[in-house]
Amino acid sequence: MAGRYGVSARSATRHSSRRRSRVRRRSRVHGVRVTVLSCSLAVTAGLFALAGTATGPDVPASSGVLPPLSERDGDDASRGDARVASAKAARPAMVKVVVQPPADPDVKPVATAPLPSGSGSGHRVVFDITQQQVWLVDADDTVVRTYYVSGSRYDQLPTGTFEVFSKSRDAVSWHGTETMEYMVRFFRGQNSNIGFHDLPVATATGTEVQTLSQLGTPLSDGCIRQDLEDAVALWEHTEVGTPVVVVRT
Repeated sequence: MAGRYGVSARSATRHSSRRRSRVRRRSRVHGVRVTVLSCSLAVTAGLFALAGTATGPDVPASSGVLPPLSERDGDDASRGDARVASAKAARPAMVKVVVQPPADPDVKPVATAPLPSGSGSGHRVVFDITQQQVWLVDADDTVVRTYYVSGSRYDQLPTGTFEVFSKSRDAVSWHGTETMEYMVRFFRGQNSNIGFHDLPVATATGTEVQTLSQLGTPLSDGCIRQDLEDAVALWEHTEVGTPVVVVRT
């Protein structure tokens, strides 16, 4: 029997039954999908819960995983202390510099070195070029006087034993610009004689060419300069023929 649109009632019934079957299948599939989705959500939630509560295996420091913050802070602090200590160690030590006051130009230094060994015997004068020091020695080898002098800055005097060959109460330097007293000559140089005398006075200014505090330093052009009192003592200690022993210690 034809239906309303030319379709039999059985065909319509079949179509209707097929539609209901498809709807039921869709419902079952939908239910399965919902069930599977619900299970997936439940499993995922469980994994998150386990990740929050479970304790994993220890990870060695070499794996690149940072230690807890408290440990990092302590390690950083120790490294910081080490860097500070290293910086302090590398810093140069402070040295306290003590500046001595300048020597009084009118005070001569005191000579205390003993008479050099191998400097002869008997009544004599001993001059040490190295120490810039003179000893006046008696016949029994007793040192009656010792003091600093200023010998030649050109070091032209050889070592050895010489004799006083002339004495002059007053003298003039070979270049004519200085005067001196109590000259005692003992060595004949190529250009001029060398001897002992007091501190020269410059003729242009009328002042001594060096200070007493500079005695002990070679400053002359050849002769041996002495303080006036020492020059008088050596003058009185010598006569022509007195040995003069020149040494280097």
